[in-house]
Amino acid sequence: MTDTQSRPTISRMNEIKIKMDHLEKQANELLDLCQRLSNENADLRKQLNHMNGERSELIELKEKARLQVEGMITRLRSMENA
Repeated sequence: MTDTQSRPTISRMNEIKIKMDHLEKQANELLDLCQRLSNENADLRKQLNHMNGERSELIELKEKARLQVEGMITRLRSMENA
């Protein structure tokens, strides 16, 4: 193999540069996607925490309402028996 055969040609170097540019573009797109997914994940976790808080409040309100209704029923029964 001669010295000129072992050296890459300009055409081959251009091909390699195009492929490297394409690979770099794909890597940047992947990084952007990872960042968007990370942000979306954080937003979803915030929503989940908020919803869990609302759920706890609703469970507490439901229990208070149940106790009030039971109290009313007990008072009504005691009035019937009086």
